[in-house]
Amino acid sequence: MVFIVEYMLRLWTADLLYPEYPPGKARLKFLTSFDGVIDLMTILPFFFLSGFIVFRMLRVVRIFRLFRINSQYDSFNVITTVILEKKNQILSSIFIILILMLASSLGMYNAEHEAQPDVFRNGFSGIWWSVSTLLTVGYGDIYPITTVGKIMAIFIAFLGVGAVAVPTGIISAGFVEQYTKKQYSDISFTDIKEIGEIIADEENGLSGITVGQASADFDLHIYVILRGELTVVASESIKIQKGDVLVAGSKKIVK
Repeated sequence: MVFIVEYMLRLWTADLLYPEYPPGKARLKFLTSFDGVIDLMTILPFFFLSGFIVFRMLRVVRIFRLFRINSQYDSFNVITTVILEKKNQILSSIFIILILMLASSLGMYNAEHEAQPDVFRNGFSGIWWSVSTLLTVGYGDIYPITTVGKIMAIFIAFLGVGAVAVPTGIISAGFVEQYTKKQYSDISFTDIKEIGEIIADEENGLSGITVGQASADFDLHIYVILRGELTVVASESIKIQKGDVLVAGSKKIVK
């Protein structure tokens, strides 16, 4: 009943979802949209289509609407930003974990095949064991029984702790960087009411980045850079050095 009421309300307010269309055409567009079709298919079995019970599973698709809601909040934006910025490091760490899984599976096969031929049938049959061991889960359904296998398992378990810590550390560092930038953006520079001077250093996060990055991260409009006896035109590709004096103002104030 809740889904039915929600569907009717969405249909009634479709003109707000598609303001560029007249009310009738907006409702028709919602009916033929992906969300509209999914909503309709999930409520039809409630009435008479008992053979279409499987369509009720499509209600799970509605969970993805939470991502649409979270995308409006800073927390979700930070998560996506960190993953995109650190994607190369994350992919590298995942590749290392996959190599360790394959190597540990082959090594355990050589050590345990004769003792447990039904469990370790070939070089790839130990993948499940290596996954549960390297990811520090250790279900215990497959385990070594030989002395050599147990010694190998000890070293592989230690490697697994380090392997899992690598992507975790990368993502944690990314979160720290993003929230540090946001902190400086919210506190250090938003109170500039007119054109002023900012000394770039490591504490305010401006040293070592480009003008374009500083403009985007800190909501600044940088006019020129005073570097010793030089006056540098603040193009986006110019890298800010420690001790530079930035003649800048808040973008909001400048506009």
